[in-house]
Amino acid sequence: MVEYRTHMKIIGDILSTTRDDLQDDDGATVTYLIRKANVSHSRISRILRVLVSQGLLEKVDAQGSRKYKISQTGREFLQAYHKFSGFATNFGLTI
Repeated sequence: MVEYRTHMKIIGDILSTTRDDLQDDDGATVTYLIRKANVSHSRISRILRVLVSQGLLEKVDAQGSRKYKISQTGREFLQAYHKFSGFATNFGLTI
């Protein structure tokens, strides 16, 4: 049986990518996030809008392209997400 990622797992993957996998400090392009987080363009566009509006990501216009960086609030959220995810796994729960 194929196990699908939850919406929270996808958000965690996007935030982790913007925190860990960047080659420069300018941020991650949408194309980069699509590849690394394995999410379709239409879905990631919606998620990015929400993450920016909630203050978890910052939108940066660098050299004519739109890039995204994790904010301090996003770092705190990601840390709490990983902590809770580990806690839930210990009890056999999936989030």
